[in-house]
Amino acid sequence: MRIFSYLAILPLMGACATPANSPTLLAQKLSADILASPSATLTLEKWCADHAMATEPKIVARLVRGTNKPASSETLARLGASAAEVKYRRVQLYCGAHLFSEADNWYVPSRLAPEMNRLLDETDTPFGKVVQPLAPYRRTFSSAMQQSPTALFEHAAVLFSASHQPIAEVRETYQRGTLAFL
Repeated sequence: MRIFSYLAILPLMGACATPANSPTLLAQKLSADILASPSATLTLEKWCADHAMATEPKIVARLVRGTNKPASSETLARLGASAAEVKYRRVQLYCGAHLFSEADNWYVPSRLAPEMNRLLDETDTPFGKVVQPLAPYRRTFSSAMQQSPTALFEHAAVLFSASHQPIAEVRETYQRGTLAFL
């Protein structure tokens, strides 16, 4: 009976011995921080600053042009919009030279101010920063850790304005570049 008790706690002992700066634990922490935050962009900027990953800890969205993914019927339902009302934007989010995330974003331009739409079309400003005046919050509907050479975890969420109107759906794949400080 004693051997059985000892064998039952071995996995727990191994978990206790995992270093606090292990890539797996750090990825889980970052994922949890993003899930608990109203803005993934601001969370990533804080992560970048906390780990001194760039001279200026600023998240920049590099637009991936020439791509188009029509919104699924589920996305349209979550946004309460028709396909004609939704626009697609694909970006890679960087902090300095480090790729932090690749994101697909379906949003409803008519629910944003004209200047917000201009910024999304013409600049490298992340969506989360552009829509800050709307005091957005996220409702995550999918989150999964990844076992990939490049990806750490994925999140899918709907962004709502302070008036509880859905403005966008995002699917984000967070990359190993977030751990480049190790």
